[in-house]
Amino acid sequence: MVRVGIVGLGYWGPNLVRNFSELPESEVTALCDIDADRLQKVSSRFPRALATADVDEVLDRDWVDAVVISTPTRTHYSLARKALEKGIHVFTEKPMATSIAECEELIKLSKKNGTKLFVGHIFLYNAAVQKLKEYVTNGELGNICYIFSSRLNLGPVRTDVNALWDLATHDISIILHLIDSEPVSVNCQGLAYLNNKIHDVCTVTIHFKNGCMAILHSSWLDPNKVRQMTVVGDRKMAVYNDIDPLEKIKIYEKGIDKPLYSDNFGEFQFSYRYGDTFSPRIVEAESLKAECQHFIQCVQNGVEPRTNGLNGMEVVNVLTGADHSLHNGGGKVLLQSLAENKQ
Repeated sequence: MVRVGIVGLGYWGPNLVRNFSELPESEVTALCDIDADRLQKVSSRFPRALATADVDEVLDRDWVDAVVISTPTRTHYSLARKALEKGIHVFTEKPMATSIAECEELIKLSKKNGTKLFVGHIFLYNAAVQKLKEYVTNGELGNICYIFSSRLNLGPVRTDVNALWDLATHDISIILHLIDSEPVSVNCQGLAYLNNKIHDVCTVTIHFKNGCMAILHSSWLDPNKVRQMTVVGDRKMAVYNDIDPLEKIKIYEKGIDKPLYSDNFGEFQFSYRYGDTFSPRIVEAESLKAECQHFIQCVQNGVEPRTNGLNGMEVVNVLTGADHSLHNGGGKVLLQSLAENKQ
């Protein structure tokens, strides 16, 4: 039985509490939040668990084996570092930290103390994303040309991070999972409308070493809720719509072919392919439950997490580059190569 402490009981925290408390392999033994009302509301359902506003009380090996961090982004690094230094396994919500240097330190601490460092990129545990990854990996779509994603809604408006760090993080994690190539540069432009220091709308362009490109549009200032990603291959194309209740993925047997050879411009004609459209069967499961279960299995069995520290650092690498571009006129920013970290 893995004893779990949950730090941060705001928007997402109660969902984590529910899932870890329902797993037969884990027990919620500590709850922490600086808001007394939130703490009392959640802890009333777990009278045996320690309820405190002091995170240092939670990070006591007499109470927990693992800690889950669901606090504002700026606190992820410091809380994770404290836990890892005490030999406690860490599940931190996305993003893992706010710089490459912070990520590297957490990874080193995790290795030094033999603890698991797990990052909550929840969509990598989503059944539809896993199915989409299958189509990309097995070559069903052919060579991937580009990916376009939209994550839009009216709110919730954040006051601690912009739409890039809050919303685009999800799509960056998915895109890096799908494209088997290193990102080399990024551009980002945005609009800070509600608060001139926090961008509500962001558009990111990522270029990859293999020639692929990804475009991400994120906003909490939009009338419609949109969670859609289009993957364009040279054989087929796929659309992943996370809010479609029945057909989350559609495969389109469409494409454009260019002639192999022509003597003159008049003979150079593109041909358009139109085929069937189909939606594969996806066995639905709660992504958060699958994510929490994987974390507990990693702790119990010594398995390396699918979303480990390196995975978290790869996403932060793109985020920090995009953020630099966003605050410097949207120009191209070359990304740090993390190839050596994978060896």
